[in-house]
Amino acid sequence: MSERIPAQNLTGDFRSRAAEALADGQLRSNFRVAMDSLMQKRADAFADEQEREGLRELGNHIKARALSRLPDLLEQLEAKLTDNGVQVHWAETTEEANRIVHRIIEQRKGSQVVKGKSMVSEEMEMNDYLAARNIECLESDMGEYIVQLDGEKPSHIIMPAIHKNRFQVARLFHDKLGVDETDDVNELIQIGRRALRQKFLEADVGVSGVNFAIAETGTLLLVENEGNGRMSTTAPPVHIAVTGIEKVVENLRDVVPLLSLLTRSALGQPITTYVNMISGPRQPGELDGPEEVHLVLLDNGRSSAFADAQLRQTLNCIRCGACMNHCPVYTRVGGHTYGEVYPGPIGKIVTPHMVGLHKVPDHPSASSLCGACGEVCPVKIPIPELLQRLRQENVVAPGQSRVKDGGAKFSRSERAVWWGWALLNRSPRLYRWFLWAATRLRKLTPRQLGPWTENHAPPMPAARSLHDLVRDHNKQGGRT
Repeated sequence: MSERIPAQNLTGDFRSRAAEALADGQLRSNFRVAMDSLMQKRADAFADEQEREGLRELGNHIKARALSRLPDLLEQLEAKLTDNGVQVHWAETTEEANRIVHRIIEQRKGSQVVKGKSMVSEEMEMNDYLAARNIECLESDMGEYIVQLDGEKPSHIIMPAIHKNRFQVARLFHDKLGVDETDDVNELIQIGRRALRQKFLEADVGVSGVNFAIAETGTLLLVENEGNGRMSTTAPPVHIAVTGIEKVVENLRDVVPLLSLLTRSALGQPITTYVNMISGPRQPGELDGPEEVHLVLLDNGRSSAFADAQLRQTLNCIRCGACMNHCPVYTRVGGHTYGEVYPGPIGKIVTPHMVGLHKVPDHPSASSLCGACGEVCPVKIPIPELLQRLRQENVVAPGQSRVKDGGAKFSRSERAVWWGWALLNRSPRLYRWFLWAATRLRKLTPRQLGPWTENHAPPMPAARSLHDLVRDHNKQGGRT
């Protein structure tokens, strides 16, 4: 079995990381096997095309309606949660969100945190933030636990350790946990669970994400398959939920089709094993549940996307990962190549609002625009259209973009070339002169034309232009 390049050793920008990932045969094999399985499961789960498309249309309308009322729904959510005994906190940046979480832990004099799966906590880099303050933050989702044990970051938003096969996990558990190697998946899961079980009882604080926040009832809904989410939110005395502001929906009725879309799109399941609905802390007479429940609502660039009528559709995402599973680029290079929390097609349209285009200038262009992501998106986000929009924002002059740090690929020389090209095509006389010169001076054409000539032969004008050939043809009486 060939060795896989550790994700943390992938260096450089997107292009160099992609080259390293493409050279890793084991990584590509792992992804190919996993993606083929996930695509088939989704197809089986949506066997009825009419039902699927009707459900996608409904999901799109539900999310669009929620976004159209986002400020009001967030205020309603806060009021309902407060009435239920949940403490609501607002954070504009990840730094502010981390400070809030740390303050809550400090107030409880806590030192151990157990965390259910949460992409927003990854967005915050919460584990590193708390570790720097001598607070242990342990991942309890099996996939997250595996990548944390190996010092990596998740490579997929639903299946964090999808880049590893069972032999690699077995070797990791042997090296880190001191157990015998086994390639039996069930035994590997039991090894992980035994290592985690005591941590749930020892933890001072449990942290989770939120799949949907229901404004009407003040309910935090969390779906999972392993039971770790339920343990993280009920066993410790304090539960802190962290989520983006776009996760709010209007009422419980809206959740039903969204849940069906989420689970069937992500894993091909009709429903997850656990659907947790949290509306408050433990009440008098109840036998379990946390003494305190906190919700941290994070912005981190979401308001910027919300302010633009087209880019607002980015916030429809329900984090199912279907776009990744069907993306020919993601399937070949893996999630770590993107260098950010959200990889794949959705990452390419979400991340620029969070970190700025200057940090991920290649993301919008790392797509063939084949349209597969848009076709499978359960809430019909037009991802290819949004990628094209971000490509435009990438090349505008600095200060003229509506996206954070837009104009990352703005080039005065390129702008001058296109200005000259436009001028050439507006002037018939100038165009004729250019054709005359191009055909006669063709051997002076540059042999290197940037990235194009890395994989293509350099373009060279023909010895005679089409106009010249037609003119000669007419002089000969139009005979062939």
